[in-house]
Amino acid sequence: MLALVVVSVLVGAFAQRITGMGFALVVSPALVIILGPFDGVLIVNLCGVLSSLLIIPRVWRHIEWRTLVWLAVPALLAIVPGSLLAANLAGPQLQIGVGLLVIAALTASLVVTRTAQTVPRRPAAIVAGAASGFMNTAAGVGGPALSVFAVLTRWPQAQFAATLQPYFVLIGSTSLLTKFAFSGGTLPALDAASWVFVVVALVAGLGLGELLHTRISHHAARVAVIWIAYAGGAVALIDGTLKLLP
Repeated sequence: MLALVVVSVLVGAFAQRITGMGFALVVSPALVIILGPFDGVLIVNLCGVLSSLLIIPRVWRHIEWRTLVWLAVPALLAIVPGSLLAANLAGPQLQIGVGLLVIAALTASLVVTRTAQTVPRRPAAIVAGAASGFMNTAAGVGGPALSVFAVLTRWPQAQFAATLQPYFVLIGSTSLLTKFAFSGGTLPALDAASWVFVVVALVAGLGLGELLHTRISHHAARVAVIWIAYAGGAVALIDGTLKLLP
């Protein structure tokens, strides 16, 4: 089990450094299946915060702070209902919800990518931020809603990937605190050695991404992330459904 968690975190961290948002998409469905929906998403939130903190110094000059505020405020408000849902929904139902949210969010981002339409930035930021905050807390996947926003507002890739890092730090930290409070202080059932392996895998994945990010096509990396996330979301959905069967 630990080996699967470590590999998932390694691949997710690598994707995060290359694309700016691949960590949760790759890791969330896998950890939900391996550790359960509540513990899995909690670890995704924590690792997402750590990975973004490590990336921020590398992308600092590209961060758009004003856009960050417009996205983060509605996201913070939406975290509360997302945390309540995650803390109170039964395991199989929450796992099914995670799978459905991953698949629906990815599909929406792919459909929007094919449109030439543009929308006003501030109203779109409010909607995207709220959707991202709720999904980040409930399912660990806040990135697709922001991808839709980026496409509809023609947000350049460098600024998009950079601004997402402080956004994920803020939203992920708040998600962790609210879920910890609403669940009565429940923590993932991992021992100290397992946490060390997870953190080492996270740093190794980011380091590998740092070495190779100029040699790998961002488009190819995002396509790979999408296919991995689709597969993970489908497996999480099927596994959760099977657990409800008598």
